[in-house]
Amino acid sequence: MRALYAWIHRVWYAGAPAYRILLPFTGMYWLLIAVRRRLYGLGILGSHQTVAPVIVVGNITIGGTGKTPVTIWLTRELRKRGFAPGIVSRGYGGSKSPSSMRVDAASDPAVVGDEPVLLAMRTGCPVVVDSNRVRAAAMLVEDGADLIIADDGLQHYRLARLYEICVIDGSRGLGNRLLLPAGPLRETLSRLGEVDQVLINGHLRESVDSLSVVEQNAIEFELVATEVSRLNGSLTRPIDRFAGTTVHAVAAIGNPGRFFDLLRAHEIQVIEHAFPDHAKISRKDLEFGDEFDILMTEKDAVKLKSAKSDKLWQVPVELKIDPLLAGPLLEQIESRLDDAMDRQ
Repeated sequence: MRALYAWIHRVWYAGAPAYRILLPFTGMYWLLIAVRRRLYGLGILGSHQTVAPVIVVGNITIGGTGKTPVTIWLTRELRKRGFAPGIVSRGYGGSKSPSSMRVDAASDPAVVGDEPVLLAMRTGCPVVVDSNRVRAAAMLVEDGADLIIADDGLQHYRLARLYEICVIDGSRGLGNRLLLPAGPLRETLSRLGEVDQVLINGHLRESVDSLSVVEQNAIEFELVATEVSRLNGSLTRPIDRFAGTTVHAVAAIGNPGRFFDLLRAHEIQVIEHAFPDHAKISRKDLEFGDEFDILMTEKDAVKLKSAKSDKLWQVPVELKIDPLLAGPLLEQIESRLDDAMDRQ
C-alpha cells in the first residue's frame, strides 16, 4: 500500500511521466463527470433544498487540504455572529449506517469516523454523519440548526448550497492538473471559477505565471501549533518545549509531510511515521522500542482516547488568517445568509 502511495505521489506531484498510461481512464472519468454535471444542469438529477442554508467546504483534489480546520474556524466565527450552525459529514473512515448518526465528543471514531468526532470536540456544535447528506441536514434542522456546514461534499450536487469554499493545499497545489486517475483532480480546473471563495493552506509553490486568476486571488491561511497535550490529559505544555528533542511523529492524514514540517519548524527532530489517510492506528503501531515521545495529529489522537501512556501527545492546530482578508469574507457569507433567511 505504501509503495502504491509513493508511486501515485510521484505521478501526480513530482512530474513522473507514468501518468500517460492512465490517460484513457482519465478520459472515461471526464465523460462520467461531464454527463453527471449535465444531468444536474438539466434537472434530470435533482438538487434538494434544505430548510436551512448550506455552506460547503470542500476541494477538487484527492487527499487532505485542510478542510477540517477551515470548517472548525468557519463554524466558530459564524456562531460568534449569532448563527446556530450544524455540521454534516460523510463520516469517512467510519462504518456505514443505513441512517443518520449524531456525533459528539464521546462517539466512537471506529463507528462514525475520526473527523466528525474531532469536529464535535472542537466546535461544540451538533454534528451528523450520513452518506446521504440531505437526510443528515434534515436531522440537523430538527436539532435546531439554522445553518448547515458541509465538511467536504463539493461534488455532492444532490445537496443544494448557498455558498461554496474550495480549499487547496499550498505545498502540493493541484499537482499535474489532470483528472483522476492520471492526476489528483476530482473535477476540471474550470470548477474553481464556479466556487465563491478559494482558500489556500500555506503558500503555493508554483510560479505566479502558471496559476489561474482564481488561484492568484485566493486567500491564504496557515495552520499553527502553540501547545501540545498528553492524550491521557495529565499535562499540556508549549510546543517549543520540544525544541531540540527527537520525537516520533505519527500522521494518518492526506498530507503527512505537512505535519512533519510543522514540527520541524519548531526545531523538533522528527522520526516520520506516515500512514494512509484515516488509517486505524493501533497501540502496536506505536511501539517503536525506545523512550522518545510520540506526537500525533488531533485527528489521529481521537482514535486513541483511552491511551494511558505519558509518551503520547496530540498537537492541536489553529487556523491563522489575515483579519483584513477574513473580515470581508465573513461579511459576505453573513450577508448572503441573512438574505436567504429573510426569504424563508
